[in-house]
Amino acid sequence: MLRIAIPNKGSLSGPASAMLHEAGYQQRKESKELVLVDPENEVEFFYLRPRDIAIYVSSGKLDIGITGRDLLLDSGASAEEILQLGFARSTFRYATRPGTAQGVQDFGGMTVATSYEGIVAKHLADNGIDAAVVHLDGAVETAIELGVAQVIADVVETGTSLRNAGLEVIGEPIMKSEAVVIRRTGAPAEDAKVQQFLRRLQGVLVARSYVMMDYDCRAEHLEAAVALTPGLESPTISPLHNEGWVAVRSMVPARDSQRVMDDLYEIGARAILTTAIHACRL
Repeated sequence: MLRIAIPNKGSLSGPASAMLHEAGYQQRKESKELVLVDPENEVEFFYLRPRDIAIYVSSGKLDIGITGRDLLLDSGASAEEILQLGFARSTFRYATRPGTAQGVQDFGGMTVATSYEGIVAKHLADNGIDAAVVHLDGAVETAIELGVAQVIADVVETGTSLRNAGLEVIGEPIMKSEAVVIRRTGAPAEDAKVQQFLRRLQGVLVARSYVMMDYDCRAEHLEAAVALTPGLESPTISPLHNEGWVAVRSMVPARDSQRVMDDLYEIGARAILTTAIHACRL
């Protein structure tokens, strides 16, 4: 039975469980549940603190897990990401009071406060900067006001909370993070159960990104229509009862679907429909 670690709370938890549900796996109904067995799919889910997941997976006690790239790297665990999941995206950056520094090259002799000590210490070392790192949990922007540090390193989305604290983002991003599937470094790459799990999640990612588009068009306009809807390999073409007309079915990126429908209409296509894709295998 495949043993999988899932975040039990925070921004990773809900989207991870939703994706697993779309992939056909049972998920817990109560947040107090710590273990859930899905016998039909031969999977056992363990709901753990997101920061602990990389440690459990690296120990070999669990086969794979879902966590954030930032948490994986910060843990220093012997685990590696094998699939990007596209949610819980964030950017990790430095911030300080205006005029304190222009970038990481100015941090020598300063103290940096962060909740991600491992990531920051490595980034400073990689840049040859001799600076102290202090670990804080929670909102680190108050560290500068209270004199604990001259610089902070934290997840930045809009930057509003930093500006409200009188701080500014400086330098290049330390890293970009998102939810990822991880496994122990050196684990067999061709494990059949793991590969099936990954295929299911990849199917969800594709299904979320595409719609199925159906439309009718005259045969003389077919090449122009197919150029707009090439599909993943090739569209399906079927003759209609009315001579000179064909029906076309193709997968189209969801973000482009409205524009493609407009363009198809302009070249004479009619009965243009889009349908959500709930699952797929490529």
